[in-house]
Amino acid sequence: MRKTIIYLFLVAFTLRFAPVKADEGMWLPMLLGEQVYKDMVKKGLKLSKEQLYDINKPSIKDAIVIFGGGCTGEIVSKEGLIFTNHHCGYEAIATASSVEHNYLKDGFWAKNKGEEIPSKGLSVQFLNKIEDVTAQVNTALGNTTGAERTKKMQEIFTELGKKNSTGTLEARVSSFFKGNQFLMFVYERYSDVRFVGTPPESIGKFGGDTDNWEWPRHTGDFSVFRVYMSKDGKAADYAVDNVPYIPKHFLPVSLKGINDGDYAMIYGYPGSTNRYETSYGVKLKTDIENPFTVSLRDMRLKNMLEEMIKDPAVKLQLASSYARIANYWKFFDGESKQLIKYHIYDQKQTVENDFITWAKGKPDYENIFHDIEQNYNAWTPYSKHRVYITEGISGSPLLAYAGSLMQLEKALKKKDISTDELNKTIAATEKARATFIAGENKVSDQRIVAAVLKSFYTDIIPNQQPTDFYVNFKAKYGDPSFSDAYVKYANDVFTKTMILDDAKWKSFIAKPDTIALANDIAFQCASAFMKNYNTRFAPLYNDFANKNNDLNRAYMKGLMEMEPTKVRYPDANFSMRVSYGNVKSYKPRDGVQYDYVCTLGGAMDKYKPGDYEFDLPANLVETYKKKDFGQYVDKKYNDVVVSFITTNDITGGNSGSPVINAKGELIGLAFDGNYEALSHKIAFDKDLNRTICVDVRYVLFVMDKLGNAKNLLAELSLK
Repeated sequence: MRKTIIYLFLVAFTLRFAPVKADEGMWLPMLLGEQVYKDMVKKGLKLSKEQLYDINKPSIKDAIVIFGGGCTGEIVSKEGLIFTNHHCGYEAIATASSVEHNYLKDGFWAKNKGEEIPSKGLSVQFLNKIEDVTAQVNTALGNTTGAERTKKMQEIFTELGKKNSTGTLEARVSSFFKGNQFLMFVYERYSDVRFVGTPPESIGKFGGDTDNWEWPRHTGDFSVFRVYMSKDGKAADYAVDNVPYIPKHFLPVSLKGINDGDYAMIYGYPGSTNRYETSYGVKLKTDIENPFTVSLRDMRLKNMLEEMIKDPAVKLQLASSYARIANYWKFFDGESKQLIKYHIYDQKQTVENDFITWAKGKPDYENIFHDIEQNYNAWTPYSKHRVYITEGISGSPLLAYAGSLMQLEKALKKKDISTDELNKTIAATEKARATFIAGENKVSDQRIVAAVLKSFYTDIIPNQQPTDFYVNFKAKYGDPSFSDAYVKYANDVFTKTMILDDAKWKSFIAKPDTIALANDIAFQCASAFMKNYNTRFAPLYNDFANKNNDLNRAYMKGLMEMEPTKVRYPDANFSMRVSYGNVKSYKPRDGVQYDYVCTLGGAMDKYKPGDYEFDLPANLVETYKKKDFGQYVDKKYNDVVVSFITTNDITGGNSGSPVINAKGELIGLAFDGNYEALSHKIAFDKDLNRTICVDVRYVLFVMDKLGNAKNLLAELSLK
């Protein structure tokens, strides 16, 4: 049976020519092409193409999984053991923890399979097959444009997904090259995933926000899980009598170590890039979207952290949310600075001016940039408002949940709603509230509400503000220019809303009605801002986005016609990719040279006992003092190498990805990028781009010397 169909258009434009920039590119491993493969061999690869990817026989791709909803993991034993990042397993670790058994704080290692902890809701997915569906999709789309095309495309994707999904197999269609081609990926989902081990977060998150996106880096960012299957070898939900998954392929683990210049290859599921973004998109991002996202996240993080450092229970409660918000707070800040520093806007304009010159006299292309400019001019005045809704109003957990009650309000207003439909809506509302309450810290959230409402008043022009909200606010709480008024208002919101009062909520949900909902102060606040945006500005954004999709699709097509021999890999879209490069030191600025590794000695230099970010476990400190490094020592440094850097091209979603040497052996886990190249989603820097990886020898050292997890080490194939 034919497992995959290669789309010739994709091959023609991505595979015929060698890369034009060193190490740039997130390549589809099933479509590497001869020239790209030869370049990999030239850099040091010792494997055949079939060993990299084969749809019918075991290959490296069979050891790579989608871990959870947005990370990568790798199978490292014949019993389904998975390595991934600590931050990828963070939510599962936090969920398994309690104040009495705080695995985030203390770490955890299952000494046998019976001690492994089921992770409800966590799953892994293996790639089963790929099919080209471009002809089908394009035929169904016809000449549609704008909102009609967007709606039709989603319908087609859904139809193809349903048609090709069965049992534990799930089919998903992905768009490539701005909607110029489409591939369908079929995955097999395994839902019995168990938490096996983690170092304390003083290792797994060592350096905290201070070191995030920075090199040098001393973070042991790893955790260990295991995937299970039914006794008859099939994917299945959790069951006590399930057995460890038997993989088609698992990665052997190298103890040899690394040297500057060694070949490095990374497999995984990079989430998204926008390398073909226009100069207009870059300007909107650097002028408005990123700065206001950063300021709003900064405010939320400060208020959360103030409570987290006071109480271990609050820290545990908010840990996952805080980590998620903080990660991209620093990214967006750095991205803007790097885009500006390296004149990416100017670089984009140069390419666009060449395109405009080429497009003269070509009806399909000559007006594209005039139309793009008009489209951005129409939307830009409202773009800050959208950031305030997504990162500000919805940044408050209470207001986000209160806003979700608009769905309940809509159901209650439906005249012909069935009892069954209403009951389902009420049940969903109850379930969402339970999740919200479990994660809600009232003290920090109350301050967030006060701060965001004041900032909204200051930063969003009056004619975009919700009708009468600030007028009514002023009448009751005072001048909206002063912070004290918002403190009073937020206090009323949190003390008077039925959402936070179990007795009032129980009474309401037993017999919900629109009047009671409309009278709730938290709902009044959230719905005022969200309805204002949804009715007045969301349609403008949708129109902007749909036009932008059409124009970018045409621009991408034109670019490939203008430069038919130029290499073009598709943007990341959470489909399996491989990137290749080398372990490599770098010079970030004049007078500074960074080594390619960081050692445990460097972590000890940063160590601050009791510090929120730079503490270390006592047993690690003691082991270091004794120089008890065992077989994990790096003889060049006479120390344990904690992390290293490579030139590989990765992005979010690659977290947990295996870093593989020329022989196909695991040498590390990718977990971050460097600050000097945070423009990487839009522009790859061939000189400064580095991927930060935890050295697998440090992983094994921690498992062995600190965790005494010899049962797990025995499963590995050590080289």
